[in-house]
Amino acid sequence: MRIRHSRTARLAAAGVAAGLLLSACGGSSGSGDSDSLEMWTFKQTHVAALRAAAADFEKETGVKVEVEAYTPDEAFVTKIQSSAKTGDLPDVMEMHSDGEDLALGAGGVVAELTDVVSDAWLDRYPESVRESGYVNDAKLKESEPEGAKFHGVEKGDRHSVPFTVGTFGIVYANKRMLTDAGITAPPTTWAGFIDALKATKAKDARNGGLALGLKVPDTGLTWIAQPLAYSILGEQDYQALFGEDTSATWSSPNGTKVLEAYDQLTPYWMPGTQSLDIDEADQAFAQGKSAFLVGGTFTLSFLEQSGMDPDDVHAFALPGAEDGQVPQPALGPLALTGLSMSATTDQPDKAAQWMEYLSRPEVAAKFAEGASDLPATALGSGDADLLGDALAAMLASFDGTPETTYDPSYRGYFPPAYEQDKTAAILVDMSPLDRLTPQQTGKKITDLTDNYWATGR
Repeated sequence: MRIRHSRTARLAAAGVAAGLLLSACGGSSGSGDSDSLEMWTFKQTHVAALRAAAADFEKETGVKVEVEAYTPDEAFVTKIQSSAKTGDLPDVMEMHSDGEDLALGAGGVVAELTDVVSDAWLDRYPESVRESGYVNDAKLKESEPEGAKFHGVEKGDRHSVPFTVGTFGIVYANKRMLTDAGITAPPTTWAGFIDALKATKAKDARNGGLALGLKVPDTGLTWIAQPLAYSILGEQDYQALFGEDTSATWSSPNGTKVLEAYDQLTPYWMPGTQSLDIDEADQAFAQGKSAFLVGGTFTLSFLEQSGMDPDDVHAFALPGAEDGQVPQPALGPLALTGLSMSATTDQPDKAAQWMEYLSRPEVAAKFAEGASDLPATALGSGDADLLGDALAAMLASFDGTPETTYDPSYRGYFPPAYEQDKTAAILVDMSPLDRLTPQQTGKKITDLTDNYWATGR
């Protein structure tokens, strides 16, 4: 197999790896054993499932794959950088999609894969994530500023293939606490969600509420408020909330309608949720300190790691507004992690064989079951049956048409230089802190948005 290595210009351009990559190009990666590969991941929750897949792969091919995790994320990046200097990178790495993969590709640490990945291989992924790891026009434009994370990539290059996908706006509910409150099934509408919160809070005033890591304020905005606004208003009027026409922004009747709906959560937040980061909120839910939690598809594996049985939770997409323009919105999947090959591997054929093996539907389904995470591979009904109720419900949240799917990755309607954390902080002041009314909140967000547009002009 021919692996295209990055040109000298890329090495010079790569901000993430400048100064350490030239030494890496002279080294070899992996164990050097022709019957053994090495793989690294930053996801501890993936290790057991990857090792199980590796055992099956060895039975089929005779090639052993050793899997190791380096956590947290910062330690993983540091490990890659130090190993690039000494030339002992693994053969395959799982990393964040459309960030680390492209940055390391620009720097020559990971291989260019367009000659490796066949069309038949790519066809296993849903079209919405098929270009993850690939430098299309949009990614090339994003890379052009000197300070861009993956400055130096070249159009048409591929530096990873999708491995796991997910989305935000997934609600988790404690089955026992819902049963104790007389709730026999998870809510399917926004009004039903508020009613369920009211019931669990009435049953257990201390622990019956909703948890979310609002110390990271963006979670309230992007995981709840924005998909809720999409459901209530439909795509066009939702996007107009961030536009220049003040008759349609957050201070308009449409904006007030969305904020009043969001404000219905205020009495039901878990005490102190605004001081918790994402992991702390997840742990609080796993410990029974809240009846509901909002997270992402990726949250389930962390809950399991925190001691919670996936069979003890309901998982479902954030319910839509029954009288909204999109009463039952679907959630668009995002590529979360991808698989990259070291540019210095001395076993590119076997490394590619392992990466391709993980993309097979039957292998991806077994991985998903073991890791409590969703694979990038599109699964048929027979394979999806292996997932269990929670994962199957999350997979079903992707089912929708282009007209009914909220796409969290599309940002074309935001003003230039938009910083969502500032908008999100205003939202937290309304709910849960109850310092602002919906009308005051809408005005503040609109004023901030206007400033972004004015600055952009």
